[in-house]
Amino acid sequence: MYLPPHDPHVDDPMRSKPLFRIHLMERRSATVECMYGHKGPHNGHVQIVKKDEFSTKCNQTDHHRMSGGRQEEFRTWLKEEWGRTLEDIFHEHMQELILMKFIYTSQYDNCLTYRRIYLPPSHPDDLIKPGLFKGTYGSHGLEIVMLSFHGQYARGTKITGDPNIPAGQQTVEIDLRHRIQLPDVENLCNFNELSRIVLEVHEQVRREQQQEAGDGPAPPREQLAARGPDGAAAQDSKEPGDEAASAPAGQGQPFVLPVGVSSRNEKYPRTCRMCFYGTGLIAGHGFTSPERTPGVFVLFDENRFGFLWLELKSFSLYSRVQATFRNADAPSPQAFDEMLKNIQSLSS
Repeated sequence: MYLPPHDPHVDDPMRSKPLFRIHLMERRSATVECMYGHKGPHNGHVQIVKKDEFSTKCNQTDHHRMSGGRQEEFRTWLKEEWGRTLEDIFHEHMQELILMKFIYTSQYDNCLTYRRIYLPPSHPDDLIKPGLFKGTYGSHGLEIVMLSFHGQYARGTKITGDPNIPAGQQTVEIDLRHRIQLPDVENLCNFNELSRIVLEVHEQVRREQQQEAGDGPAPPREQLAARGPDGAAAQDSKEPGDEAASAPAGQGQPFVLPVGVSSRNEKYPRTCRMCFYGTGLIAGHGFTSPERTPGVFVLFDENRFGFLWLELKSFSLYSRVQATFRNADAPSPQAFDEMLKNIQSLSS
């Protein structure tokens, strides 16, 4: 199992933890050992369910228990998962979310079903190389997101989830047709100014969607949505995708978070390449009342990007997973799209 680094250190490497092992014996036989828990390897079982899917089962779950009961198990899990003790976490809401995650994950006792995940196919015109990224999610800690490109859109799909948004759901969607020109640093510090710019683009996108559906008048040809503090239009009448293609690759612009926006990691880059309008998925506990809300996708460099959640006044920083995975490429773009649909259907 690959675990993200301890929150909020997104640039640290992933951590690996063995869950089971298989001993190949003579005459095509094998023994399986469960590696879960702290009492050493013990009897387990692996079964191939169907193509690209298998399940594991522990036959001695008593090996997962600790003498101190669930309280000791929770404290040990917390130290491994978060790198801290419960006394270190003063935020009551964060304690509640962590406890929910422990209850949810520990109930399976390493009796799990695994399905193959393909890495996203890449194209020379992609904004950056697609792949897996570690991201900060407030009190939920670090989660793994898969960034993939689909024509005029980029999508971030959760590979690991939390009590609000489960794995498989599309956490962010970036509209590559709508680039946002940030105001200068002095005005960027004003959350209301950034909010005004993004919401104007949000309204423009809504009108365009109505037009595409045949429900309303066409939006004006000139794009007036995102303006800088001097009133100059941040976008003109280019064709979709021209903005990304024409941007100078190495030229950066100053970036700071507006006052009042929270971030788990204050070590985010202070310059960015470009920004785009996007939406982020938010929901209540148990994935109740999910809705997409406007935000800003911030591209820092080849290995880092961010997303500013407007409604939550929160900023997520993402850093590329540098671990390499063998035989993980999709046999075709269609196979990758089908996989995305399958993992999303599991959590819907």
